[in-house]
Amino acid sequence: MKNFFNISNVTFSSSKNHKLSNINFDIKNKGDIICLLGPSGVGKTTILRTIAGLEKIKSGEIWLDNKLLSSQKLHIAPENRKIALSFQDNCLFPHLNLKENIKIGINSKNAFRKKEFSLLIDTFKLQSLLEKFPHEISAGESQRVSLARTLLSNPKLLLLDEPFSNIDPGFKEELQINLKRILCDKKITTILVTHDYNEAFYFGIKCGLFIKNNLEQFDSPYKIYHYPKSEKVANFFNKGVFLNVKVISRFAVKHNILGTISGNFIRPQRVGSFVRLLIQPEDLIHDDNSKLKFKIIDKKFIGTNFIYHLSLPKNEIVPVLVHAHHSHLHNFNDEFGVKFPINIDHLVCF
Repeated sequence: MKNFFNISNVTFSSSKNHKLSNINFDIKNKGDIICLLGPSGVGKTTILRTIAGLEKIKSGEIWLDNKLLSSQKLHIAPENRKIALSFQDNCLFPHLNLKENIKIGINSKNAFRKKEFSLLIDTFKLQSLLEKFPHEISAGESQRVSLARTLLSNPKLLLLDEPFSNIDPGFKEELQINLKRILCDKKITTILVTHDYNEAFYFGIKCGLFIKNNLEQFDSPYKIYHYPKSEKVANFFNKGVFLNVKVISRFAVKHNILGTISGNFIRPQRVGSFVRLLIQPEDLIHDDNSKLKFKIIDKKFIGTNFIYHLSLPKNEIVPVLVHAHHSHLHNFNDEFGVKFPINIDHLVCF
């Protein structure tokens, strides 16, 4: 196999109502990080359990570093796969303190690595917790212990299931930065499962987006966001809206209110056809001097930016993103100017 890790035409199933069929994705190089993204209940955790060897596959093949792990006829036991899985619910041994729990992550054939242990304890801020037992700590602290234990095992493939779901918001970003640094420095090949696309886009060199038990797109974060393969993919991010437009040339569409919108189609469209155009908040540009003005029906502050929602005739709504440093004197029902003519880098149409 050319890729370091490969899933080929695999059918995963944990129940009759929870089935993923003919799934294909890969990890090209040792040390790469990919993310499996999607809402809860689409089967992401089932995929991790199956890769780890806790579930058998119905069809297809799973390969790791040129070794076949799973097929219809072969199933390598979990303990022989050199794979570490950190569960979302953090399975710590209740009769061991946290220091002893973390040490369990070390293969019995290897000497205890004092420097690595100290590094992980510092990184995950566990110094004051080592003598405590699992029932004495919070869910977020338990998650950090589980991460440290998993990393100390030095796996060939690391599987992380929602690793930040219980982490306090104030510590989450710092932990994400430190964890990514460790994974990259040690070249630990990783599959991270999350429902948070910001998290997936930060960690993953590639992301697989699952919707309704189907892998809708496996691509770079940039392409998934700017070149979605379906309306389902575009709608997952829940930031843009679709407008009915007519294709008037190889580089433009026309909307009955916004007029001509030019740009580059992400896939060819037939001139004269009617399509649905995706408008993201960053696509339209605010211009106080524009004659193209619409009424504000919503205003959302998101730290560095504002997002305004503007009402168009025929019950259409468009979002516009504006930097927070701009002087925002606009309020509900005010007229808001949009720069005209409109040019969008990526014309996403379905």
